Amino acid sequence: MLQEIQDECIIIFGLILYALGWTGFLLPSQITTGGVTGVGALVFFATGIPVAITYFSINCLLLVISIKVFGFKFSIKTIVSVLILTFLLSVAQHIIKEPLVKGEPFMNCILGGVMCGMGLGLVFNFKGSTGGTDIIALLIHKYRNISIGKGLLICDLFIICSSYIVFQSIEKIVYGLVVMGVSSYTVDMVLNGARQSVQFFIFSEKFVQIADTINSQAHRGCTVLDGTGWYSKHPVKIVVVMAKKTESVTIFRIVKNIDSKAFISQSSVIGVYGQGFDQLES
Repeated sequence: MLQEIQDECIIIFGLILYALGWTGFLLPSQITTGGVTGVGALVFFATGIPVAITYFSINCLLLVISIKVFGFKFSIKTIVSVLILTFLLSVAQHIIKEPLVKGEPFMNCILGGVMCGMGLGLVFNFKGSTGGTDIIALLIHKYRNISIGKGLLICDLFIICSSYIVFQSIEKIVYGLVVMGVSSYTVDMVLNGARQSVQFFIFSEKFVQIADTINSQAHRGCTVLDGTGWYSKHPVKIVVVMAKKTESVTIFRIVKNIDSKAFISQSSVIGVYGQGFDQLES
């Protein structure tokens, strides 16, 4: 329970960063990014309807897809995040009327992109979602093994280019593309490389329980090797696990809850191919 509360607090902090980055740097500078917030910005500049209203309305439809694909438990976090972000966007847009860096649209692009990317990265890293095209990006990541950042690039490109209909300005599209690139790169940096894999060597007398729990909860296969402690000359069992780097927190929590005295070695690996990882290429 305590761990879930801590995770939710970090997700909320990520949402605050995203809302501030959007309303403090991008929206007042008439810079449109991708995502549902980008659609909301286009609607706002064209009709005057607040971004929060459009954002909430579109997400009500997309959440139905989220519940069907990712399950109700995941969607609870998404629903809460959507409600919180709707509130944050509404309040921030009401308070912030001018860009925090006046007369520097390119600087607003960079700072806004970094803040939005950091916020999204924190939300994704703790199994949350801000809804909208984040759901589409997660679907791409789930079925096509493409990083979340690249998924967002694919989803957002069309929305940003559509800003020409409202502004009739190539410059605005360029600014939007800069924000898209910066935020997507920042998301991947925060996630420590969504496609990067890690290898665990877990030494514990409770290896059976650890391996079973990793199988059932983390949904990762384990291999148990025989070893010998050279100092003690006692036989030991070593649990070997290959996983995505973003799953490291889950595996560490599993081991800690079962055997807090376990010895764990984690190392990054370059390329893991097979079921659950990258596909072998001919």
